Amino acid sequence: RVLRSSVLAGEPVSEAKLAPAGTLGGLSALITEGKRAITVRVNDVIGVAGFALPGNYVDIIVSTETVPDPNAAQARAQSISKIVLERILVLAVAQEVSRDETRPKVVNAVTLEVTPEQAEQLDLARSVGTLSLALRNQVDPAAAATEGTTKDNLLPAPPAAPPRGA
Repeated sequence: RVLRSSVLAGEPVSEAKLAPAGTLGGLSALITEGKRAITVRVNDVIGVAGFALPGNYVDIIVSTETVPDPNAAQARAQSISKIVLERILVLAVAQEVSRDETRPKVVNAVTLEVTPEQAEQLDLARSVGTLSLALRNQVDPAAAATEGTTKDNLLPAPPAAPPRGA
C-alpha cells in the first residue's frame, strides 16, 4: 500500500496514513476521493515566498477588472481583488510532494486539492485575472466574509477642502 503522508521513524503506520488498496503511487494517491488536483502557476511572491508547503491551506485571491454597468450614469471598469476560494489544501509545490517544514522553498507551480466546482472557479479566475495565494493558519476553519477591495475602498478620496472665506 502507498502512504498518503510522511511517517517518522518509529511512528506506527495507521490506516488513515495509507491510500486505498490497489492505489498506484504518485500524486493521485494523495487526492481525497471526490476531489481533484489542479496546478496553478505562481511566482515566489504569489506563492507566499515559498512558505506554501504541502499540507498547508491557502486562500485564493483574484485581482481583475469589474465589468462596467451599461445602465450606470458613469459606467467605468474598476480594479477589484477578491478571495474566491478558501481553505484549499496544497498537495505539492513544483514537482515535490515531500514535506520539509524546516525551510521555505521557492516554487513556480502549486498543486491544489479542490472539488470539481472549485476547479471550474479556479480555472475561470485564472483566465480573468491574476491569482495570489494567502497562507492560512492550519487550525482556522473560519470563512472570511469580505466584499472584495477596490481602488475606491483602498484609496478613498481626500475630504473636500472647506470653501474659502468660511
